[in-house]
Amino acid sequence: MLKTLYTRLALGLFLLLLAVGLLYTFISLYSLREYSASVNQALHQDLAQHLVSDRNLVRDGELDRSALEELFALYMAINPSIEIYLLDLEGTLLSYSADPAKIKRNQVSLAPIRSLMDDMSLYPLLGDDPRSHDRQKVFSVTPVPTAENPEGYLYVVLRGEEYDAAETLARGSKVLEMSAWALLVSLAVAMVAGLTIFRLLTRRLRSLTRLVEEFENSDMSQSPNHTWHNKRWRDKRPVVRDEIDYLGATFDTMAQRIANQIEQLTEKDAQRRRLIAQVSHDLRTPLASMQGYIESLKLRRDRLSPQEQDRFLDIALKEGRRLSRLVDELFELAALEAREKQPVPEPFPLAELVHDVVQKHSQAAQDSQLTLSLSGDPALPTAYADLAMTERVLDNLISNAIAYSPPGGRIDVIVGQAEGKPEVYVQDSGPGIAEQDLAHIFDPFYRGEASGGAGHAGLGLAIARRIMTLQGGDISVENLAAGGASFCIRLPVDAPC
Repeated sequence: MLKTLYTRLALGLFLLLLAVGLLYTFISLYSLREYSASVNQALHQDLAQHLVSDRNLVRDGELDRSALEELFALYMAINPSIEIYLLDLEGTLLSYSADPAKIKRNQVSLAPIRSLMDDMSLYPLLGDDPRSHDRQKVFSVTPVPTAENPEGYLYVVLRGEEYDAAETLARGSKVLEMSAWALLVSLAVAMVAGLTIFRLLTRRLRSLTRLVEEFENSDMSQSPNHTWHNKRWRDKRPVVRDEIDYLGATFDTMAQRIANQIEQLTEKDAQRRRLIAQVSHDLRTPLASMQGYIESLKLRRDRLSPQEQDRFLDIALKEGRRLSRLVDELFELAALEAREKQPVPEPFPLAELVHDVVQKHSQAAQDSQLTLSLSGDPALPTAYADLAMTERVLDNLISNAIAYSPPGGRIDVIVGQAEGKPEVYVQDSGPGIAEQDLAHIFDPFYRGEASGGAGHAGLGLAIARRIMTLQGGDISVENLAAGGASFCIRLPVDAPC
């Protein structure tokens, strides 16, 4: 029942209105009582003085006791809401109009009496009620027989026992009934208005909730971006005006990101399947070749000449090395992708490294009847990268250039700089790269049409790109107008921020 936000808001509003209504009723009744007491004391502040003068309580400078007794009897009959007490100068009760059985104290405090006589505007000012040990009432007071020669005080309690009884009866019937009806009507009106406002305020929240549920129940297995394209919050509320719109717009961004991630995961899963199939094929080929030649050598050794046996062993050894190189490259690429192998950058002269790598591959180029040359400006900015990883990239690029260049061709290694960053070009005279292959040349196990029988598994360029990315550098490729491919690497010169 309390699971929806609207229901909780409605219950919270009801409890809040009930608490406010009860508090308002309590404050109203208290304020009304204080107001009534203040008005009563203001209207009757001179009552005690008028009683003394009108009823001739003072004769020949003395208090007439018999007239006082007549006054007690008269006011008990015509105005039972007041009680009259005669006090001495110490506040002790001498006589009174109230029922003697209900008198609880014989003395009242003189402090409020003196305060009121000093300033008659201090109302409501409460004095002790002789009928209670702790209750106080509004009163009127005057010194008797005269203010110049006081012998005591005429102390009039304006809200006596009869008044309390009448007030209790009224409060228990009409006043409480009217307050209850006023409270109920106010609660009903405020509740209806509040529920209407809450309904309007939570309408967009309900719409956003439905949007989230639709996203949760949508089929993300096929074209998640297309599935979610027509269900965005921004299509309904293009302008962000408040927190709900901001929440909806944020949900759109989150949903779009999730859809993109699902699409990428789907694509990655397809790539993983293709990768597993390609790895299986590339591992199976040299293994099958090794196994075939070794089995032939074992079964036909007595019928093979020494030269044929050597040839079989050389082929098996070559396939074993090919398999070993493939496994090493797989482990290296996996370590780079998992960031288990991190570069340790340091400043070093790139031109010297390139010169050493070219010298290292010179013999392999000569064996393939190729010309390997180094040119460019040796005064390069100091590169900031991992020396061993950079050498690995250059080894891959030059090895690929040697593998794909025909006999009699040439490989040009050119050093230079662009925008203050050192760069190295490796250009070959091979067949180049087909246009449809350029975008995929750095993908693992991708080999274009020109790869032919080069004997490579397609991991060298993927490793090179991953190394350059980890170092904050860049690698690119393009076809030369005269034929062949041109690979370029660019290295940073400063530590990345």
